[in-house]
Amino acid sequence: MSDSNTTDFTNPSTFILLGIPGLEAAHVWISIPFCAMYVTALLGNITILFVVNRELNLHGPMFYFLCMLAITDLVLTTEIDFNACLTQMYFIHCFLAMESGIFVAMALDRYVAICDPLRHSTTLTNPVVAKIGLAVVLRGSILALPYPFLARQWPYCRTNIIPHSYCELMAVVKLACADTRVSSYYGLFVLFCVKGLDVFFIAISYVEILRAIFSLPTKDARLKTFGTCSSHLCAILAFYIPGLFSSLVHRFGSNVALHFHILIANVYLLLPPALNPIIYGVRTKQIWDRLLQLLTHKVIWAVCACLI
Repeated sequence: MSDSNTTDFTNPSTFILLGIPGLEAAHVWISIPFCAMYVTALLGNITILFVVNRELNLHGPMFYFLCMLAITDLVLTTEIDFNACLTQMYFIHCFLAMESGIFVAMALDRYVAICDPLRHSTTLTNPVVAKIGLAVVLRGSILALPYPFLARQWPYCRTNIIPHSYCELMAVVKLACADTRVSSYYGLFVLFCVKGLDVFFIAISYVEILRAIFSLPTKDARLKTFGTCSSHLCAILAFYIPGLFSSLVHRFGSNVALHFHILIANVYLLLPPALNPIIYGVRTKQIWDRLLQLLTHKVIWAVCACLI
């Protein structure tokens, strides 16, 4: 790391992350819940991938999208030793956009499964799912490209100390001694016109889904059908609500304490990946049943080995 934090320089090769400024004395205690979320996200998403891979009955569109979500969550929660802060910034925004797109794809899957069940297997075939997945990856990759390119052209003539725990876009933007309105406008464009459109398409899908559910003849049928969507709805709320709140606080919450900004940003990255495997693992009967079978099988073998 550079010993000088205030000398004149442009495009520094090193940024110093402060963690959560103002709460240094509590960093050890703060790390406990964040570490718990991190471990939960790792174990949960790896378990989802393992179970879906082992169980041939789970090789379908919904579970393929769930695996894409699990892989995205694993990348978002893992600290990678990037050579540059801007690279980390790119991957964070790239995979956040991918996750949003995956939720749209999952909403499409639920829409076809409930509103047109007879065509589900012929509409969402493996090639179609692969094309949707590729479109989600390309969209996230392309949309995130302007962030590091815009940030790289700014002069950083004040300091290279980032008052944050990771290279978050707005934290880096505030270090530049130049006009950064283009970056701010583009960030708002992505927030409202990309994620906003994703939310719009998800909402349209669920309006049609709810219409189909309420048209069912019995209450039990309505509850059972709605239960197939409950996991997806919980995951959507866990992703979009903290994300929207974090983005708005960073851009318009000038009177909000800095450590609160950073805590919300960390929760946004860690909470959804930690909750998603729990939500889908518990609420999705096929995954839960298969996981119990695997665990029971392992326990029986372990007991037998001890007895022998």
